[in-house]
Amino acid sequence: MTGGEKLAAMPESGRQFAAATGADEGIAPSHTGCCIVGGGPGGLVLALLLGRRGVPVVLLEAHRDFARDFRGNTLNPATLAIMDELGLADRLLRLRHTKARRFIAQTATRQTVFADFARLRTPYPFVVMLPQADFLAYLAAEASRLPGVRIVMGARAEALIEEGGVVRGVRYRAVDGLREVRAALVVGADGRSSRLRRLAGLEPTRVAPTMDVLWFRLPRLPGDPPDAATRFRFGRGNLIALMEEGEHWQIGYIIPAGGYGRVRADGLEALRRALSEAVPEFADRIEALRGWGDCSLLTVESARLRRWSRPGLLLIGDAAHPTSPIGGIGINLAIQDAVVAARTLADRLHSGRVRPADLARVQRRRAVAIRLIQTCQDLVQRRIVVAALRSPTPYRLPAPLRLLLDLPGVRDLPARLIAFGAGPTRLGG
Repeated sequence: MTGGEKLAAMPESGRQFAAATGADEGIAPSHTGCCIVGGGPGGLVLALLLGRRGVPVVLLEAHRDFARDFRGNTLNPATLAIMDELGLADRLLRLRHTKARRFIAQTATRQTVFADFARLRTPYPFVVMLPQADFLAYLAAEASRLPGVRIVMGARAEALIEEGGVVRGVRYRAVDGLREVRAALVVGADGRSSRLRRLAGLEPTRVAPTMDVLWFRLPRLPGDPPDAATRFRFGRGNLIALMEEGEHWQIGYIIPAGGYGRVRADGLEALRRALSEAVPEFADRIEALRGWGDCSLLTVESARLRRWSRPGLLLIGDAAHPTSPIGGIGINLAIQDAVVAARTLADRLHSGRVRPADLARVQRRRAVAIRLIQTCQDLVQRRIVVAALRSPTPYRLPAPLRLLLDLPGVRDLPARLIAFGAGPTRLGG
C-alpha cells in the first residue's frame, strides 16, 4: 500500500494517525520549500494552506502521535469560518464535539452572560469544544493527502542550520537517527515552550503572571444541565471554569500564580471541599478526583517577541506570543497567524527567495490583533481574576461591569473579541 493509500484509509483519530506516519517510508527529503517545526493547529493549518498552493512542505512533530491530553480544545467562529473556506467545516463538525453558545459568569447571588455568540452575525454562532487530539489528526490527514506535504512524526528539532547569518534548515532526530532538511523558510510553530525560539536566541517580553490553572476531569452525568457548556463559578477565594467535554467535564481550578505548592500542601481533600462548595452539584462525583496524578498544572504565561523572525526563520502562534487561557482563543490566534503567513509568503516560497521584509510583513499584519487580545486578557486577569482569588467572601462582579454587560452595543463586545479577535481573518485577504 502506498503512503497516499494508507492516509486515505486512516481513521481520523489522534490515536490512529501515528500508525500511518510514524514509521515513514524512508528519510525525509533533504530539500523542501518550507520546513515547519510543530504539529499543533498553527503548524498543520500552515502546512495545509501552503500545500494547497503547491509549496513543498516538510512538517516535523516531536511526538510520535497525537494521543496526548491537550488543555486547549476550543475553536471559535473565526476558525470555523476558515475551515469552511477550506471546505473542511462540515466533516470537522461530524467529529465528537459540543457547542457553547454562551459564556456565563456565576456568583453566589446571580449569573451574568458575558459572551452570547448567538447574537453575532456568523454562520457559526457558537464555540466548538473539540478534543484537540482529534482536531490535529483531522488536519494532519487532510494535509498529508496533498502530494507536496510530508509529515514526520517523532522528529525532534536539534539545531538550526545557518549559513551566512541566514537559517537554511533544521537538523532533527527522527525515529531512525539524525537527519536534516533544508528549506527556503523554517517556521517555528512549536508552542509556548518553543525549542526553535530558544535555538534562535529570541527572548520574549513577558507580562508578570497573575494566575495558574489546575486542570482535571469529572464525570458528566445524564441529569447535568444541557446549557452548562461553559460556566465560570466564583466562590470564596477561588474561580472555577466548567467546560463540557463529551462524557466528562473539563475543570479549570484557577489559583494564584505560583500557588500550586500551597494547594498541594493543603491536601487533596481541601481541593475537593473547595470544589464542592463552589459547585455543589458536583459533590456527588468529587471522589472521581483520586489523586494529584489526575491533575495537570498549566503555568499561565503571557508574552510576545519584539521580532518574530530572523532571516530564513519565522515564529507563529504561542512560539511568538504565548497567551493566557482567558477566552480560550490561543488555538484560534495560531491559526490566524498561519493564514496570514500563507497568504503573505506562498508566492515568495514558490520563487525560493523569502526576504526578511516578507517575514516582517507577517508580524505587522498580526501584531495589533495580538496586542489587543493580550491587553484585554491582562485586564481581565488583574481586575477580576486577582480580585476573585483574594476575596475572603464569595466574589461578586463589580456593579459597573454588570451594567455595561446589559447595554446594547457594549454587551456583545466580549463575544466579538472571543469569536473574531481584532477581526475575521480570511484566506483571500
